[in-house]
Amino acid sequence: MTTYQPPGKTTPAGFPAGKQQQDANLGRPDVVATINATAGGGHAQELAEHIAAEFARHGLRASVCLAASGEEMLAAARQAVRDRIGIVAVGGGDGSVNAVASALMADAACGSALGVLPLGTLNHFAKDLGIPLALDEAIAAIANGRRIRVDSGEVNGIPFINNSSLGLYPDIVREREKQQSRLGRGKWLAFSWAAMGALRRYPFLRVRLHIGGRDHWRHTPLVFIGNNEYLMRGLDIGKRSSLMDGKLSLYVCHRTGRLGLLRLAVNALFGRLHEAHDFDVLTASEILIETHKKRMLVATDGEVTIMQTPLQYRIRPASLEVIVPDRATRPIPGPAQAAIAPTWRKDD
Repeated sequence: MTTYQPPGKTTPAGFPAGKQQQDANLGRPDVVATINATAGGGHAQELAEHIAAEFARHGLRASVCLAASGEEMLAAARQAVRDRIGIVAVGGGDGSVNAVASALMADAACGSALGVLPLGTLNHFAKDLGIPLALDEAIAAIANGRRIRVDSGEVNGIPFINNSSLGLYPDIVREREKQQSRLGRGKWLAFSWAAMGALRRYPFLRVRLHIGGRDHWRHTPLVFIGNNEYLMRGLDIGKRSSLMDGKLSLYVCHRTGRLGLLRLAVNALFGRLHEAHDFDVLTASEILIETHKKRMLVATDGEVTIMQTPLQYRIRPASLEVIVPDRATRPIPGPAQAAIAPTWRKDD
């Protein structure tokens, strides 16, 4: 793990801070940013230096840790929490954001707020919170934004900030990872092959959903549980209007053939899921899922884990403090934004 940080703190206007202020902050950063080292597309060092310089332009001294693995990323976040750093930022995809958020939520006395640098492919969490996807704008939002508390979900003690799923999707992700490691295929090519293989096998789950004192039996290829409710209409499908409503959303696909699954996908593409009759939707604060299997694949924010059944899902209201943009503020203008900000390859 490699760490980068500027030599001294600057004021928001870009001028050196006073000597006493520099001395007080010399050994203690304002921000610890842990970055997935693959996010730089071969230019990870330049990415880290750029992030540190951008935070400095906003008056924040940042220590940027390039993490070669998920464990290194978690170690940097946990150490920052122990050191009582005010802001712990994460650069990467939704899986990386969830991992660092989990480290913050694991400490009951955590005083650190999460900052998000969206360097992933989809960046669902950032989009749903209105966090800019451009790197320099995201840094400005962290420096000038406001802190809010949002919900998270949990399954058997494992937290997630976006969603969890059973059935087809975890099966596809596991097979995609095998193809990437064994055959060297790119992410999307591997995903396509994995999806075709899963549809050929087309596995079904026999599950009992215990919700609000009632049992619901389903034979389904897919169970999806969201942290708060996903929109089902128009062009905003797949987004959430709020992460603070204190509820899980459950989507269970009916037993249907491959054609029915294709029809469901077409409805999703054109924003007509509210017209579909191929799945059930409900919300709850707790969901217990039982199956005849003792262990099963469970996806949480794109990461697949083998978990013991039954699966106990619950919402964790206001469990994570995160920095979101303050619409009254604007990024500091300067040549760095236009001249030295590179375009970084997106991470997973």
